[in-house]
Amino acid sequence: MLFNSPMFLFVFLPLAYAGFWRLESKQQRYVWLTFTGYAFYSFWDARFCALMAFSTLVSYLAGRGLLAWKDPKRRKLCLVLPIVADLMLLGFFKYTNFAISSAHSIAGWCGQSFSFPELGIILPVGISFYTFHTISYIVDAYRGTIVPTRNFFEFSCYVSLFSQLVAGPIVRFRQIEGDLEKIDRADWRAGLNIGWSFFVIGLIKKVLIADTIALIIDPRLNEQVQLASGEAWLCMLGYTYQLYFDFSGYSDMAVGLGHLFGMKLPQNFDSPYKALNIADFWRRWHISLSSCLRDYLYIPFGGGRGSKLLVNRNLLLTMLIGGLWHGASWTFVIWGAYHGLLLVSYRQWGALWDRMPRLLQRAGTFVLVVVGWAFFRANNLDSAFHILGSMFSWNGLGAEAFPISLFMLLGIGALIIHLFPNTFEVKHSWGLLPSISLGALFVLCIIIVMGGDPSPFLYFQF
Repeated sequence: MLFNSPMFLFVFLPLAYAGFWRLESKQQRYVWLTFTGYAFYSFWDARFCALMAFSTLVSYLAGRGLLAWKDPKRRKLCLVLPIVADLMLLGFFKYTNFAISSAHSIAGWCGQSFSFPELGIILPVGISFYTFHTISYIVDAYRGTIVPTRNFFEFSCYVSLFSQLVAGPIVRFRQIEGDLEKIDRADWRAGLNIGWSFFVIGLIKKVLIADTIALIIDPRLNEQVQLASGEAWLCMLGYTYQLYFDFSGYSDMAVGLGHLFGMKLPQNFDSPYKALNIADFWRRWHISLSSCLRDYLYIPFGGGRGSKLLVNRNLLLTMLIGGLWHGASWTFVIWGAYHGLLLVSYRQWGALWDRMPRLLQRAGTFVLVVVGWAFFRANNLDSAFHILGSMFSWNGLGAEAFPISLFMLLGIGALIIHLFPNTFEVKHSWGLLPSISLGALFVLCIIIVMGGDPSPFLYFQF
């Protein structure tokens, strides 16, 4: 089910909201949130609800074990076994066919045959996100950062919370533990205005900006024809804005839904295209993921301790794994390696970069990010190099291939992204005219949603 679908807007959300606020006890609300989370998830494929339930149960039992046992060996088992189980499930569903196809390619390069066929595996939507939730919970419990909950439904509603289940933000248990503990005392009026404000802004970002840009640029990027240089840059600029409005729109809607149900979900974007350098970009882009990569990979690898060589290794390993987490494809691996090399380069020569005027720093960082998105957007390496070849070998402008509406959207997007405050920086206390404007744009979104098939959010594929 999609946030931008009539089923969600007019059936699921009203029922989930009304049911939640009619219940009064903490346990009733935990159960209701669990039920609505699984109902929401079942609209994609009900069979995979069992997979999420298994991961939830294993991690919950491991948390109870960490509560009960002080013996280091047993505690280590409570850490290792659920993480191994979660990673094995993730690896099977997400990376098995990638491993098989890579083995085919390597065998072909070596002049050998590899006859093992790819399997008909369906990737469960959101498995990467709820796996992060369960693993972060176990690691934090083992470290003593949190006290594992004894209430199964408190934990299960955290894992299956429909507002962030399939595309984040990645919410750590400690970030909403306080809200969950006092959920029976939550007041529906406290989060109503800010919740709807976030949700409407996110819907506008997705439906009116991201999806409209996609309608224009996707045909050119998918045709695999020779793009003119200007055309390739316009396509990638359009995708850069589309990806931001699509994913930050989803995150805004998730945060808004959290407020509507008495929970404050963390900020996931902090004006990333205003970043002054690549390290600053990763402090602002997909914050919930980048902070998890830092805390659960980079720091355990050794972080910034040790020689330059070791620190650079830690950065590259972290970004390679982060790239692979996004998808089972070499394009994502190379995208992760590209950003890892940028981070290493900034660590080595950042002092020179920081001496440039701030406008040049911001523009340079933005261009580097746009170039990297070519790997992120492409379906395969040939497509990625095709796009990059068009971008960096002059063969004409090609701007006439696009309608004037694209340039208008890019102009609006540039104002919003580069100059305006982000969703967390506004007060969400609207006067009459802004309220009317938001209401009109919301109605326009509803008309569009009712008039055609809703498009999935880009991060659903990860």
